[in-house]
Amino acid sequence: MARPEILSMVLAGGEGKRLSPLTRDRAKPAVPFGGIYRLVDFVLSNLANAGFLKIVVLTQYKSHSLDRHIAQTWRMSPLLGNYVAPVPAQMRKGRHWFAGSADAIFQNFNLIHDEQPDYLIVFGADHIYRMDPRQMVDDHIESGAGVSVAGIRVPREEADQFGVIDADRDGRILDFLEKPADPPGLPDAPNQAFASMGNYVFTTSTLMEVLAADAEDEDSGHDLGGDIIPRLVAAGTANVYDFTNNDVPGATDRDQAYWRDVGTLDAYYDAHMDLISVHPYFNLYNHHWPIFTWNPPAPPAKFVFDTSERRGSATDTMVSSGAVISGGTVRHSVISPGVRVHSYSEVDDSVLLGGVEIGRHAIVRNAIIDKNVKVPPGAQIGVDKDFDAERFTVSTGGRVVIGKGDTVPEP
Repeated sequence: MARPEILSMVLAGGEGKRLSPLTRDRAKPAVPFGGIYRLVDFVLSNLANAGFLKIVVLTQYKSHSLDRHIAQTWRMSPLLGNYVAPVPAQMRKGRHWFAGSADAIFQNFNLIHDEQPDYLIVFGADHIYRMDPRQMVDDHIESGAGVSVAGIRVPREEADQFGVIDADRDGRILDFLEKPADPPGLPDAPNQAFASMGNYVFTTSTLMEVLAADAEDEDSGHDLGGDIIPRLVAAGTANVYDFTNNDVPGATDRDQAYWRDVGTLDAYYDAHMDLISVHPYFNLYNHHWPIFTWNPPAPPAKFVFDTSERRGSATDTMVSSGAVISGGTVRHSVISPGVRVHSYSEVDDSVLLGGVEIGRHAIVRNAIIDKNVKVPPGAQIGVDKDFDAERFTVSTGGRVVIGKGDTVPEP
C-alpha cells in the first residue's frame, strides 16, 4: 500500500501579547527557550523526527527573526523534495492580512494545490512537548474522520482554562467547548477532561470544503478552534486523538505526554523550571527524539575563581555555550549563550537569555531577563516587588520580566 501524501502546516502568525515584553519585537514562535532553542523548534523537531519533511510555516506578525531562524536552521534536502518554508501573509484572497488561523490556511490554498496531499497536519508553533505525529496520522486514517483533534488529559477543575473536547467512548467528538465553567469529564475518567492541544490532522478534501464555506460566512471569526472544528463536530466527522497514547522513543515515565502552552509569562517561566530538576519534567537529554536547533559558534561555558571570597558556581542549572560564570553564584536557573555572571553576584530561580550581563554584587531572583540586558553592579532584581513594579513588568505570579535591551537603572 502506497504511503499517503502528507503536507504539514505550522501556524506561527500569532502576536503573543500575553508574553510581552518578550514578544515586543519578535513573533511568539521566535521567543528563545531552554537556553539554545526557539519555541518553533519543538514542533519542527517533532515533524522532522517523524519523517514529515514537507513543511510550511505560516507567519505574519514581527516575523523577521523567525524567518531568519528558519532559514539558518531548518534546511532540508531539495534533492528529495523536502523543505521547511516560511510563508508570510501575501493577500492572495484580497487586500487583508490573515483574519484568523482558518483564514491563514484559506489564503494559502495554493500550497495545498501544489502538493496535492491526502492529509494535512496543522500544528501550532508555540508549545513545549514531544510528540510522534505519525501515530496521530495513523489513528486519523483508521478513524475515517474529517479531522482529528489532539487532546491532552487535564484535571477537570483546571479544564476551564482551555478549549475542551467532549467525546464519547469511541473518540467521536460530541461538542467543542471554549473555556467552559463546567467541563465534561471523560467516559473512563470522570475527574479528567480533554483539553485541545491546538494540533489537528485533516483529510484534505474535508478541510478545503469547510474552509471555503467558512470564508463566505461574514459572522465567522475564521478560527480553527472557534469556527472550523465546531462545524465538523456538527457534521459528525470530528474525532479526538488521546495524546496520552502517544509513545515517543526515549520518553521517561516523568515526561511522557508532557505538554505545556507557554502563552503567558508565568507558563513560560514554569516550563523552564521543568527542565532543570534532577529528573526533569521535560527531558531535553532524550537523544532518541532530539530537539533540533542551530547555534552560532561559541566556546564552551566557563566557571572561574575558586576562593573563600568568590567562586564561580552553578547548581541545578542549565548553562549554555559561551557563558562565563566569573566568581558569581547561580542556582536553579537557565543560562543562555553568552551570559556573563560577575563576581559576588547571585542569580536564583531565573531565566537569562543571550548576552545578559550580571554585574558585581548584583542580586537577581525569580526573573526573566531578555537578550543583551546589562544589570549594573549592586543592582537588585526580584528583591523588592513594589520597587520592581515601578521599573519593569511583573507577572501575575510575581516574576520580574525585563525586555530585550532594556536599561536597568544604577542602584
